[in-house]
Order: sequence, then C-alpha cells, then structure tokens
Amino acid sequence: MSETNQPSELQATETKAAETKAAELPTVAPESDCCQTSICETSSSPTSSDAPVGLCEDKVREELKRVIDPELFVNIVDLGLIYVVDIQPGEEGKQNVNVEMTMTSPMCPAGPQLVANSRQVVEEIPGVGVVDIKVVMDPPWTPDKMTEDARDQLGIF
Repeated sequence: MSETNQPSELQATETKAAETKAAELPTVAPESDCCQTSICETSSSPTSSDAPVGLCEDKVREELKRVIDPELFVNIVDLGLIYVVDIQPGEEGKQNVNVEMTMTSPMCPAGPQLVANSRQVVEEIPGVGVVDIKVVMDPPWTPDKMTEDARDQLGIF
C-alpha cells in the first residue's frame, strides 16, 4: 500500500477547526473598567479649546486601545497607528471625533477591519456624535512609533 500526500479526514477537520478558531479571535477587546468613568475629569483640557467638557483625547485613545491588530495581537494605540485625535463640538451637545490613523503598510489586509473597529469603539463613547476615521500614510509608519510595551509583546528590542 502506498501512502498519499492527501490529509486524512481527521487532519482536515483539525485544520478547519483551527481556522475557525482564528477567525473568531476578537479584534475588539471588551470594555475595561477605566472606561466606565470619565478619565478626562482630571485632564487639564480637551484637545480643542472649543470642545465641551467631558471628552478628551486621552479618553478616546484609551477606548481605541480596545482595537487589536488581528495579525500582531497588539492594540493600535501601542502600535503607534493613531496619529491624531481631534474633538470638536457637534450637534445636540454631542462631540464629534476625528481620528487620523495609519497602517503598518499601505496594503495592510487588516486595514478595513481596523478602521471599522476604531469607528465602533469611538461611537460607543457616551456623548460622541459624528466619528470620522481617516487613514493617512504620511508620515509612514515605522516600528519606532510603537510603545515599549508593544515592542516587548512583539519581542522587538
């Protein structure tokens, strides 16, 4: 009897299960306790002098840490993908949030997912109105934009 290079039924089932499990990995972390109360209450000022009190760049960045890069398994803030968070007054007492972010490469396959997840977590912040997420490639992302924690997680020294 000759063996074939065809995977056995068991191997095929195990491979499918592993692929399914990987696809189910969350790319948005659950809300942390720190986000239940406004972390901006002690901040000196929001990013814009015209923005209503209560929402600040720190709060938005903290929420954006819930967005996990599905390839690197590190949050997008620590990866250094968030360049600008701008808060402006919106309608009906809400605050509009504009975020400029980049990708690790221009053809990042996770780009659309990262943008959608970023929009989702910012929209969930109480008092937020319109959310605009803009992807910019200038300046290009480089590993030196990562926090020390991100470098440690990825084993980059």
